[in-house]
Amino acid sequence: MKDKKAKPKSIDVDKIDLDLLKKHTTDLPGLLEYAHSVGGFAIAPTEKGAIKATAFKAMEQQTNMQLDMVYEQMKVLAKQVQEIKTRVEVSSLIYQADMNFEPVIGQFYYLYEKGEHSYILSMISPEEWGHKVPGVFQSKVQLLADRTWKVY
Repeated sequence: MKDKKAKPKSIDVDKIDLDLLKKHTTDLPGLLEYAHSVGGFAIAPTEKGAIKATAFKAMEQQTNMQLDMVYEQMKVLAKQVQEIKTRVEVSSLIYQADMNFEPVIGQFYYLYEKGEHSYILSMISPEEWGHKVPGVFQSKVQLLADRTWKVY
């Protein structure tokens, strides 16, 4: 137990390093690199390189994720472009082909190649023709509302 009547220690003012005391005293204690009060937390300085490396790695990871997402979207768009190109090519062949009927939107038809650059559009599938197929079967198609043909 402490003695209630203990006298405080005397301070020798001549032994106080005023320059050192001045260095650790500030008008803006929030800017100190160490805790300036009992309840304060210590702010440990870090290397700038470590902070930059961590930030750079996070930035790289985020941008790579975004680039991967854009790449996946590009693949979908490229597939759609290819499907449209195929529809245009087949539609062009069909509109040059012989057909003895008016195609109905939504119905399925069959494209046959009769000879070199000569085509015929039929309502009859290759299986239904038997041995009398009018040419080499090319594709099963369906007339869409925009008057292009979807290839199956």
